[in-house]
Amino acid sequence: MAAKLKAAVLGATGYSGLELTRLLARHPRVDAPLLFRRDENGAKRERSVEVFPHLAGNGHSTVEPFSWAKLEQQDVKLLFLATPHEVSRELVPEAITRGLRVVDLSGAWRLKQDEHRAVYGVKDADSATAANLTDQAVYGLPELNAGRITSAGLVANPGCYATSVILALAPLLKADIVDRSRGIISDSKSGVSGAGKEPTARTHFVSVADNFSAYSVFGHRHTGEILEQLKLEAGQLIFTPHLLPIPRGILSTIYVSLNREMTAAEVESCFRDFYNNKRWVRVFAASNLPQITFSLHTNYCDLGFCLAGDGRRLVLVSCLDNLLKGAAGQAVQNMNLMYEWNEEEGLA
Repeated sequence: MAAKLKAAVLGATGYSGLELTRLLARHPRVDAPLLFRRDENGAKRERSVEVFPHLAGNGHSTVEPFSWAKLEQQDVKLLFLATPHEVSRELVPEAITRGLRVVDLSGAWRLKQDEHRAVYGVKDADSATAANLTDQAVYGLPELNAGRITSAGLVANPGCYATSVILALAPLLKADIVDRSRGIISDSKSGVSGAGKEPTARTHFVSVADNFSAYSVFGHRHTGEILEQLKLEAGQLIFTPHLLPIPRGILSTIYVSLNREMTAAEVESCFRDFYNNKRWVRVFAASNLPQITFSLHTNYCDLGFCLAGDGRRLVLVSCLDNLLKGAAGQAVQNMNLMYEWNEEEGLA
């Protein structure tokens, strides 16, 4: 039997890091992952069962301050970063130099264009090295970039909102049936875990419960990903995120106009042809719309649509679990591609 992959997770105590740890702990091809947290204020080693009570059977492992020496000592080959953007931007050059492959769940390496990357406000100690790695980084959306992910040293895991919107629009834009001059509107809603584990005034229970609110209008950091990956101009997209009073899940309602009259059967065929043999995208029949609850706790992105009677106005609905297909599940899917394993492994 082939030796198992040795992997490590930095940022294992956040929501996405927790989900990633759970998935890796049961993955048939991965050894028990090393779990790290950032060493803040002299943080001490903790037994993993104290941080992850649902992994009680793995209580002998620890969550400890990050150490390059520990990675080398344990012969780690793959490093997952579930860290803030500035931390990922700082650590990746060293990781690549040390011969590690990296799957980064932050936004640090997703964007190629300076005007889009500026939203993260990262500053590079070595701008030339950072620019080179930015060029090398592969946007880790398997349904679009599987061939490039297989050989990648640095995979930039997509944002959760961006995944839901890109997967919904990619088939139509590739087929060139969208009237871009009419604009595209994406009205997207996310559960509170999408805002991260650090509490804020906006994400406290008293602010979220029995409420529904828009935020970051014309300024959300996932907008650049959508524009770059779909090759859209800024004036062709309005993306508005909303906060739902639920723990997890995303639903994006997307409004487009078609450049020719189509039937529902033709639209459905466009989606089914594009996602043929794509395990983690489910295409619903015309007018049978997905709901958040259908994809919760899975790695699926569910896509549905309704076509107006004129055959030109189209509403798309895209649903996924923001912590799985929108983060940790997609990271494992990317790992499977990087090591040429079945995309279902550790996720089915």
